[in-house]
Amino acid sequence: MKQSTRQKPIVIAVVGGKSSGKTTTVEALTETLTKKGYKVAAVKHIPEKDFTIDTKDKDTWRFAQSGAKTVVAISPNEIATIEKANISHVTLSSILERCHGNDIIIIEGFRKMLGKNLKVPKIVATKSAEEVSEALKTFKPIVAFTGPYQASEMASHVLYIDVLREKEKIADVVAELLKRGK
Repeated sequence: MKQSTRQKPIVIAVVGGKSSGKTTTVEALTETLTKKGYKVAAVKHIPEKDFTIDTKDKDTWRFAQSGAKTVVAISPNEIATIEKANISHVTLSSILERCHGNDIIIIEGFRKMLGKNLKVPKIVATKSAEEVSEALKTFKPIVAFTGPYQASEMASHVLYIDVLREKEKIADVVAELLKRGK
């Protein structure tokens, strides 16, 4: 079991194409790392322009419609903060600020922001040889491949992990990064 929360969390990105297994990978990592005693934050990029977490006609929605830029909803088991903002200028550091108090921050998506950021290791989910080939050009550094396509044939220098069968193995890769302070 892990002891205490680090001062500075590690960040790992899970990237890949639509329906490639990104969410399954984040679930496996979060479940296994949490069981090992780590505090995990998960960040999801939702690219749909009109998406909202809020529900039309609920009080929080009405507050935002009235002009509130920040709405905080508190229930017996969770706190949700909804910030109405233009996200075209969102930075990695502004995302990370929202995840304080965690050992590991797993970010799903944000491929343009994180693709070649050498400070953020990537786990790439792929479902075809073409996606593996593109990933090798687009993402740096790649610490593992996951997803339905076994990338090991095309990228023998990068670990392939079947997260449905090897949850511990993918979590161990991230835990090792944490130990090394990456």
